[in-house]
Amino acid sequence: MRFCPKCGTRLKNKYDEESKQAVLTCTKCGYAEEGVNKKSEVISRDEPSIKIVGDEGENIETMPTIKIECPKCGHDTAVWWMLQTRSADEPTTQFYRCVKCNHTWRHYS
Repeated sequence: MRFCPKCGTRLKNKYDEESKQAVLTCTKCGYAEEGVNKKSEVISRDEPSIKIVGDEGENIETMPTIKIECPKCGHDTAVWWMLQTRSADEPTTQFYRCVKCNHTWRHYS
């Protein structure tokens, strides 16, 4: 990352079609210098945005239980766990999973 020697703004790498060269340019004052001719490639992967870390979902017998009614089947027992799903200055989110039908729901504290 390079900065403009005149105004201190970060220089952006652009490709000049006329000279067939990369040029670092300042968007604020117009300063330009020769850039580095490197090819960049962006690789994106289609992965799910939510991942289960650990094996808590597979091993619910070891998780604590609570007497709460399942909104799906009406059973009165569920396992629960807590995660920090929002910013650190906000309370944790409590998740519940019914031991009968495995329906999962959450409660924001």
